[in-house]
Amino acid sequence: MVIYGVYIVSKSGGLIYNYDHNIPKVETEKTFGFPLDIKLEYENKKVVVVFGQRDGINVGHVLLSVNGSPVNGRTTEDGQDVFEIIEEKKNYPLSLKFGRPRATTNEKIVLASMFYPLFALASQLSPVPKSSGIEILTADTFKLSCFQTLTGVKFILVTDPNMQGPDVVLKRIYELYSDYALKNPFYSLEMPIRCELFDTSLHTLLELVEKSGTSNL
Repeated sequence: MVIYGVYIVSKSGGLIYNYDHNIPKVETEKTFGFPLDIKLEYENKKVVVVFGQRDGINVGHVLLSVNGSPVNGRTTEDGQDVFEIIEEKKNYPLSLKFGRPRATTNEKIVLASMFYPLFALASQLSPVPKSSGIEILTADTFKLSCFQTLTGVKFILVTDPNMQGPDVVLKRIYELYSDYALKNPFYSLEMPIRCELFDTSLHTLLELVEKSGTSNL
């Protein structure tokens, strides 16, 4: 079983903790001839594919390297502008590596704020009063499990679809949160969690679950 990440959302809907544990790399490297048959644009400090999906390269993927030289922003490691390189016929054939970008902290904050109303909506859609809201959301490539405490704090675990016993893991994470965050005299509720002991204990827990499952928790 694979655990991709852990998120903690405050009762007001703000992201107060996130941990990327085992995010798979989605990268594709291809050699292109002139002219380049995919359209690239510079967005949010990244060179992004906006048109022309092919061979595992999809819209939204970012340019990672040009002829093996890593891309930072819109320039290669040696300072050349990416768009100047791809517009010059003499530079071809070109080896371009693309990959799926990792979510930035700001993007995770937005996603957390979007999950909050979805959770509330699920509770309201229930034909039976006092629904617990979203507990498990399953897609073809991942499973999202959510545990809400009595105080409204939500613990979210993103795993592969075959993960067994996510509720046990979430409750164990809640125990770590209670022991290392809530009992920390320097921690204030609703604020981001910055506690080394919590980080270390969470990492150890997730490693244990991936190796031996939830039977030992």
